[in-house]
Amino acid sequence: MHLCYHRRTGMAEAANSPLNIETAGFPAVPRHSLGVRVTHWLNALSFICLTVSGIAILLAHPRLYWGETGSVGTPSVIDLPLPFVLVGQSGWGRSLHFLAAWVCALTGLYYVFAGVLTRHFRRNLFPGAPRGYNTLQRLVYLAVIFALFPLMIWTGLAMSPGIVSVFPEVVTSLGGQQSARTIHFFGASLLVAFLFVHIAMVWRAGFAAHMRAMIMGAGKEDA
Repeated sequence: MHLCYHRRTGMAEAANSPLNIETAGFPAVPRHSLGVRVTHWLNALSFICLTVSGIAILLAHPRLYWGETGSVGTPSVIDLPLPFVLVGQSGWGRSLHFLAAWVCALTGLYYVFAGVLTRHFRRNLFPGAPRGYNTLQRLVYLAVIFALFPLMIWTGLAMSPGIVSVFPEVVTSLGGQQSARTIHFFGASLLVAFLFVHIAMVWRAGFAAHMRAMIMGAGKEDA
């Protein structure tokens, strides 16, 4: 994937120009391939579905435990300030959560493989990359892609009875199913926080230009 960066003022620059990205703190508007754009919006849609369905599941039992078991009447680690909604939403929430999780995981795998093959990570995210994001942004994006997302997949699989029946180590290595649920909750909270920070950064860096690039593939000057 070839990325072509431009100044926020709209003046075109060569692709290998630093563009003062490090000093500005934000990358200039890139040219996005079709694959990146499709997976980005599929991921965005699946993330919304995961968040909504995750809240529905959580409302069925807004308490967190540690270990293998946990239920009403047993000591909890954290009681979330949410009402118990014991019926009506857990069934559709779990079905939607399962479907959206697979969409998110598959598009994420495509993004990782494409990023490795096209050397996107080396050029733009790895520390010392000649262009792209500043150091803190690179570390955060790498942590989300290669640590937080895999942890969410791992803990999600650990809560699946079918997966655990075949691979019990998936859950025992985490300390139990309720431990996996608690870790999954905090991982999801970090992802939601990351999403809000990501949107704020895009807004500051030029929301219209970046949205146009992610929808059309390039800034106005490249159309």
